[in-house]
Amino acid sequence: MVSRRQKKLWRYVEEGSLLKLKSYLRKHSELTPNFSQGKRMRTPLHVVCCQGDDAILRLLLEHGADPLQRDRLGNTALHAAAKRALKHGKRAYDDLVVPLRQICPDALDVPNKAGVTPQEMLQWLQFNKKAPDHERQSKTASDAEREWREKLLGECQDEFSEIFGKYDDDFLCEEDGEEDFMDWADRMRQEYVSKQRARAQREAAAAEARSGKWRRKRGGGPNEEEHREQLERLQKEHMEYLQRAARKQEETRQGKKRRYDERCERTFGSGSTSGGDASKKQLSYADIPWPAPRGTVAEMLDVMLHGADRTDVPAFRKILRRQQALWHPDKFAQRCGERLMEADKQRILDTVTALSQELNRLAQSLR
Repeated sequence: MVSRRQKKLWRYVEEGSLLKLKSYLRKHSELTPNFSQGKRMRTPLHVVCCQGDDAILRLLLEHGADPLQRDRLGNTALHAAAKRALKHGKRAYDDLVVPLRQICPDALDVPNKAGVTPQEMLQWLQFNKKAPDHERQSKTASDAEREWREKLLGECQDEFSEIFGKYDDDFLCEEDGEEDFMDWADRMRQEYVSKQRARAQREAAAAEARSGKWRRKRGGGPNEEEHREQLERLQKEHMEYLQRAARKQEETRQGKKRRYDERCERTFGSGSTSGGDASKKQLSYADIPWPAPRGTVAEMLDVMLHGADRTDVPAFRKILRRQQALWHPDKFAQRCGERLMEADKQRILDTVTALSQELNRLAQSLR
């Protein structure tokens, strides 16, 4: 877990505050930048290489930053530096890659989880090292002047940082019990949440008090007798609803059974075999008087046996035998085999066979 001091170091790195970071590391000499945080598990050295801040990079390396430490994807700081050099060119190469190579040459050959090393990434980096002689001669003086000014500026910054570190106790004073900005923000958030919760509780209590006062004005509070009567009335209405639903379901099942018997009479009755027009009509699958045309075999049995008292075994067996004779495959073929449409014939016979087998299984269970 990242400590408070490490969080503060991380914040200085992200902000690019070189002077504050240098004074902070001088004050806490035991603090090292070799820690990681976040989902990507990056170290301060990774952050610096991504931002391209060479001054903070060199400062972290002076205070023991490990160039071989990896993030979640296995990338070292040199991977991040090489990626920035590929994007920004030679300046980023000189500022980031060169210091890391000098302090840890082995980092060039460290692969990440994808198997890519910084050396392989840097192979794509090409600089124009073969400039014409007159261009090199014209740039020599200006480059020397620029390097001298940069060196002078760096010395001035170092000198100011040393003085800044000696007299900034009041500015960067941090004790273990001192509250920093993050702690203050957390405390403010907690206080705000507590105030909102207390306000909601007060409003709820006031609403409850107003509701109780209104009930007392109407009749002195809730009446248990009225509450019990209301509950009984609701239960009675629920029972009546269930009874109506049961009656409706029974009427629906009786209607299906009646229509099934009528269709069987028209299709299988004496009128259908007397040689009239009905006996010459071709039968499709929809013309067969199925108990449940679109239902399963079990649903068909439920319709054709509806109303039969299964506790009266002799009477129930008599009804069952009548249905067995009606849907026996051989007898069905004798009655309707010649009238079946060729396209639906096999499907009709398969359904009749399944229905007959289920009737036979039910008859065997009565023995």
